[in-house]
Amino acid sequence: MSEKYLIFGATGSIGSSLSRQLKESGKEVHLVARNESEVKKLSEELGCSFTVADVLENGFVDKVKADVPDIKGIAYCVGSIVLKPLRMIKEDEFNQCMKLNCYSALEVIRGYQDTLKKSKGSVVLFSTVAVRRGFSNHGIIASAKAAVEGLTVSLASELAPNVRVNCIAPSLSKSKIAEPMLKNAALAEGIAKAHPLKRVGEGADSASLAKFLITDESSWVTGQVIGVDGGRSTLS
Repeated sequence: MSEKYLIFGATGSIGSSLSRQLKESGKEVHLVARNESEVKKLSEELGCSFTVADVLENGFVDKVKADVPDIKGIAYCVGSIVLKPLRMIKEDEFNQCMKLNCYSALEVIRGYQDTLKKSKGSVVLFSTVAVRRGFSNHGIIASAKAAVEGLTVSLASELAPNVRVNCIAPSLSKSKIAEPMLKNAALAEGIAKAHPLKRVGEGADSASLAKFLITDESSWVTGQVIGVDGGRSTLS
């Protein structure tokens, strides 16, 4: 049975850090991302295989499975930051965010459930601190990520004892999708100060926990939603 780990959103801050950490620990990884030049560059750096696929496109799971049919674990590191007040939210963008963050993750797990069961595998999904904390203008993304948390505990129950499913809920971390918010020095400083640990997250912060959860190091952990948020969800 394969010991390969499948990383969706592999070129993002968390996905790339997780891929590096897994490779450094001797694990085999397969990268999945929509930007061909970026994922090819990362695959050459790490010496691993990859698939170019967009999780919003029909048939993307079959495309990935054609390249890597058997796996040990999945990290769905795909995400988005959609901030709009209630009056500006449109149904199509709400549905797209839900598909990107939640339904496509479900499709991946469903497509690989048989091989995950055989390998006693693990799935790691990603939420956001905004599910637990109420933030203005987060109606779209907080709803989508709340669905991810519900999916986590539901599938953890359904797939036990053969597959573990856990979720990480980061606060804002340095990444390409967060760059519009963090490029303003004053705004970035204010966001950092809002966290008890007084800094913005790094991709490696969440990736380190993801590495633990996706491997057998966490063999007695399932159905958990764990914050990696500098204390933002509980202390401020």
